[in-house]
Amino acid sequence: MDLLQLLDRIDSFVWGPPLLTLLVGTGVYLTLRLGLLQVVRLPLALKYVFRPDRNDGKDAQGDVSPFAALCTALSATIGTGNIVGVATAIKAGGPGALFWMWVAAFFGMATKYAEALLAVKYRTVDANGQMSGGPMYYLERGLNNRFLARMFAVFGIGVAFLGIGTFPQVNAIVDATAGSFGIPKLATASVLTLLVAAVTLGGIKRISETAKLVIPFAAVFYVLASLLVLALNASRIPETVTLIIQAAFSPEAAFGGTLGITMMLAMRNGVARGVFSNESGLGSAPIAAAAARTDSCVRQGLIAMTGTFFDTIVICTMTGLVLVMTGVWNNPDLAGAAMTNEAFNIGLGTQLGQYAVTIGLIFFAFTTILGWNYYGERCTEYLVGVKGILPFKTVYILLVAGGAFIKLETIWLLADIVNGLMAIPNLVGLLGLSGVVIAETKAYFAARAQIGEPALATE
Repeated sequence: MDLLQLLDRIDSFVWGPPLLTLLVGTGVYLTLRLGLLQVVRLPLALKYVFRPDRNDGKDAQGDVSPFAALCTALSATIGTGNIVGVATAIKAGGPGALFWMWVAAFFGMATKYAEALLAVKYRTVDANGQMSGGPMYYLERGLNNRFLARMFAVFGIGVAFLGIGTFPQVNAIVDATAGSFGIPKLATASVLTLLVAAVTLGGIKRISETAKLVIPFAAVFYVLASLLVLALNASRIPETVTLIIQAAFSPEAAFGGTLGITMMLAMRNGVARGVFSNESGLGSAPIAAAAARTDSCVRQGLIAMTGTFFDTIVICTMTGLVLVMTGVWNNPDLAGAAMTNEAFNIGLGTQLGQYAVTIGLIFFAFTTILGWNYYGERCTEYLVGVKGILPFKTVYILLVAGGAFIKLETIWLLADIVNGLMAIPNLVGLLGLSGVVIAETKAYFAARAQIGEPALATE
């Protein structure tokens, strides 16, 4: 058995029925306990995102604005998962995988809300005067379980080093620039490493300011390009959606049973890649939420919840529809970014389509590298204190430099494995502290009602 086969077996075990059940089940449980908050309160959450930045009160504490904290979280979530990850999921699990990404994202919005709420409630201040929060803190201070807290922090560093943070993003950037612009991989890797070092060494404020500039531009650019493809092929949208839903529940009927794709395979790939993309339940986004300048954990939870909505319901859907509509997902010679490039070329009827994908991918992947540097830094600070931050950043930058030269299959398997391991202690913490989430939510909206603000989000 070679390394790739071993990693594939480990990945299949980690992302087996128990973890899928725990991951989606936690979202379902929180959704029911919170009264479909991701639907009822979504308009209010979006209002909080798009209104001008302001503090919630005179005593609000934090390092960055609530919007900057969201952009930092989005910088880490909107990345290769939205372009390469969707292609990988549909390649392995068929078009039905996109449906299961939607399901995971819907329930994941409730999970993301709970994570961010707890992160702000149990955050603390480190020796450098910066906010520190996330699962390691609510596991220790809320659940009184230091073992799970340390377990999460160790796996969090693993994801930063081996998973979402470095290798998949760097590999995607160098492949995209080489394929679209003919730039040598070594040149791209060198420039990327220098840029990452320049931003990450400046800490959370420089990372968040970069994210505030790049993420809205990149997201709008990619969505507009995707909408153009969909508009040019509007007549095929109904049959595409029908195929996605049919393939989610009965792949054999949808494809005549010739592809070897089962419902479980579609579900596994959809949920796993969905989590890789939006990180709901993974426990990463609440680390950024904890840095927000706010005096309301519920408000920041609502803001954080929109991250999953933007990431998967909007951006991943755009990619998935284009991939399925153009039929490239069924081409055995295409995979990853190359598959998405070809889909946009076909959809636009010109080779210029690949440049839209490449530009979006470069910006998304670059900001993901920055965001995960911060997540890994906070996990390191939790384990060994502020003295570990600079050594962590040094190793992280070196891994970015070498990430361009690792095989794609190995990268995605490593990413999936450490992602799954990181999610386990976080999900245990969310279930254990669900009562706190419910109590804080009820208190917040009761207070809104008392001062005359609408009890519902339809303002």
